[in-house]
Amino acid sequence: MGKLLSISGALLFFLACGGSADPAKHFSIQLENKAIQQNQKVGVALKNKKDIEISDLHYYLDGKELAVENGKLTLDVPTLGNKTLVAKFKIEEKTVEVEKDLRLLAATAPEVFTYEIINSYPHDTGAYTQGLEFYGDTLFESTGKRGASTVRKVNFETGEILQQIDMDASVFGEGITIINDKLYQLTWQSGMGFVYDISNLEKIKNFTYGKSREGWGLCNDGDKIFKSDGTEKIWFLDPETLEEQGYIETATNKSIFNMANELEYVDGKIYANVYQKESMMIIDATSGAIEGVINFGGLKNKVKKGPNWDEGNSVLNGVAYHPERKTFFVTGKNWDTLFEVKIRKKE
Repeated sequence: MGKLLSISGALLFFLACGGSADPAKHFSIQLENKAIQQNQKVGVALKNKKDIEISDLHYYLDGKELAVENGKLTLDVPTLGNKTLVAKFKIEEKTVEVEKDLRLLAATAPEVFTYEIINSYPHDTGAYTQGLEFYGDTLFESTGKRGASTVRKVNFETGEILQQIDMDASVFGEGITIINDKLYQLTWQSGMGFVYDISNLEKIKNFTYGKSREGWGLCNDGDKIFKSDGTEKIWFLDPETLEEQGYIETATNKSIFNMANELEYVDGKIYANVYQKESMMIIDATSGAIEGVINFGGLKNKVKKGPNWDEGNSVLNGVAYHPERKTFFVTGKNWDTLFEVKIRKKE
């Protein structure tokens, strides 16, 4: 008798859904628009193509239930980017789920910043700069190009290379960061990175990437490592295991943005070179919101073009923060100058 009731219930459910084995296909989520700003209220409706009786309707984003008031959702989840809105409801006693992709954008437009040059220092024109970071008063730099990739300690005031490790000619060196007395370095398309002892630059181990596409930039907040990969994602890595533990997606109030290159972390914000542009983004490290854009226009004109200059590739790249001086140091690929700057809002 129990089996008979079970079969009857399944049959009623099947018939209620218009004879479809997949009832979800009779429903769709309708939103006022597909690109929505964080915390915005947006009209939502569940289109019911066959007027099937449903109950217990709820909406979820990133596993969080969203409140519905007067037919409007408030999208108050903590991170931005490409999301999937899920509607869960019941037909008879069966739970059905329907999904809709959307883009969650920043609540406000980025502020515009500019720079003030404090000092200028010599920089090796042979350095195709990919990563820049201070450890105490010593500047560490990684350089790219196959056959010319290095990791080096530099006296930032004189430009003198204090120590240099030449990388295998098969790899293209990329961003670096320093945490727990170790230097971490990426390679571009080889799918692996390296960990070095900061005191002598002896290699400790290699590591491989997970789902992230390529190796671009690195920074850290003292707890986790942030990694850019040429997409809109900035990944979180565990410093010990180097496993990817999630990501944020970078977005303005208008669109999702995918050009974050070299990274530096300062007080909850990620400062990111914009690939091949004379600008830098200020990204909230929790949400991914691009809160500011620093216009470095005119800085490249202060650089003398040496024998390694490549007009298309000798671009702004490399940012390091000096916490004692409270200034940023920026340079570019094959630039002859390292600039110490202060960042301020544009008036």
